[in-house]
Amino acid sequence: MQPAARTRAPNRYLIAAGIAALAASLLHLAIPLGGPSWYAFFGAPDGLVAMASAGHWYPVVCCLVIALALLLAAAYAFSGAGMLRRLPWQRTVLLGIAAVLVLRGIGFIPLMLWQPERLVDICNCQGVDTFLVITSLLCLTMGMAYALGTRQLWRQPDC
Repeated sequence: MQPAARTRAPNRYLIAAGIAALAASLLHLAIPLGGPSWYAFFGAPDGLVAMASAGHWYPVVCCLVIALALLLAAAYAFSGAGMLRRLPWQRTVLLGIAAVLVLRGIGFIPLMLWQPERLVDICNCQGVDTFLVITSLLCLTMGMAYALGTRQLWRQPDC
């Protein structure tokens, strides 16, 4: 009798993180199609909205770069979850993605609490606004999913 083949438990954290990153990537591809009102609604700084209104190429490139980065993050999440082939430096890149997202998620908290006036200089927003809070929570949630999924992946000896 042969021993039963060991099956890997699905990495639900990385699957969820990959879906979220893919959705965010698609959103960033749709924003230029929606025009200046979409840039404004989704929290782009006033200068970027003005450039989009003037038909400038820069806001489109910004959205494309962000969409590409999120697509790459999704690919690494799906790779870590075993849905795609293993990508180079998989665990290290996943850890880096987790760190960036968690830092983005919590990075504004000290400013929101103790120096909300500094947010005008940093993100061109008028103090603490709903968009900043929501995007920070989304980034923190995604970052934690990447971190927990990477932790699960790191504990598997065959990866």
